[in-house]
Amino acid sequence: MQMIKLKLLFLFALIGAICLSSSSGKDLPVGLAPDDLVAWCVVPFDASKRGPEERATMLKDLGFKRCAYDWRPGYEVMFEAEIEAYQKHGIEMFAFWKGHELAYELFRKHDIQPQLWHTVRGESGDSFEEKVRATVAAMEPLAKQAVSYGGTLGLYNHGGWGGEPKSLVAVCEGLRSKGYEKVGIVYNFHHGHDQIERWEEAFSKMKPYLLCLNLNGMTENEVTKQNKILLLGDGEAEAEMLRVAIESGYEGPFGILDHQMETDARETLIKNLEGLERLVNEATGR
Repeated sequence: MQMIKLKLLFLFALIGAICLSSSSGKDLPVGLAPDDLVAWCVVPFDASKRGPEERATMLKDLGFKRCAYDWRPGYEVMFEAEIEAYQKHGIEMFAFWKGHELAYELFRKHDIQPQLWHTVRGESGDSFEEKVRATVAAMEPLAKQAVSYGGTLGLYNHGGWGGEPKSLVAVCEGLRSKGYEKVGIVYNFHHGHDQIERWEEAFSKMKPYLLCLNLNGMTENEVTKQNKILLLGDGEAEAEMLRVAIESGYEGPFGILDHQMETDARETLIKNLEGLERLVNEATGR
């Protein structure tokens, strides 16, 4: 009887420890806690057309401490206001889309070093090696710009030859061989539908170079304008893709998208945060 009591006490203690760990969030995979996530595509895609101060307030309210800033022509007049709003609310300008001469000046002025995210376009060449050399040459000026303010160049997949993991890795290695050590890969689920079936192999190749992994609901069916961007948890493949990343030991950063022109960014981010929680539970058995 005494042995049974001891076993029951041990079982209750174990259950209590598990519940405490779960409720405190300490068992959440590294890089997936709310303040580790990166908000992405929340500027031109916000149906509410927030300005810098409103956007920074929204991100802070949702628990984000990082934002990758995507802009369009005409937004230049807001660059400094965006930086200042983020600094005011304790948000890091984690990355900056494509780059701009004015932006580089402001980075130095405000002493910030955001990653410079830029699409890799495959240059012409008769062989894979020739295309790599030509693409490395085309991307080198951007690597120099990143160096000029202490930043990092992120090679961004956007489909085509330049969006293939093999190409991204080769271009990244080519730039590093030229002395640009602060070069890596920014991989977007929503531009990688044709890599779902070979995701584990593709991810393994890119992992040593990953600067950010931007998540999205992923359909395994034919990709259309309507199902290319899905909320997290609404697709069929993102749970498995996330599981592969977590079990590989990748610790982030992870990006959370808005990217829905007709929806308020706050609403989309909330739904994606909720979907991410379900995906993490599924991937880790929490």
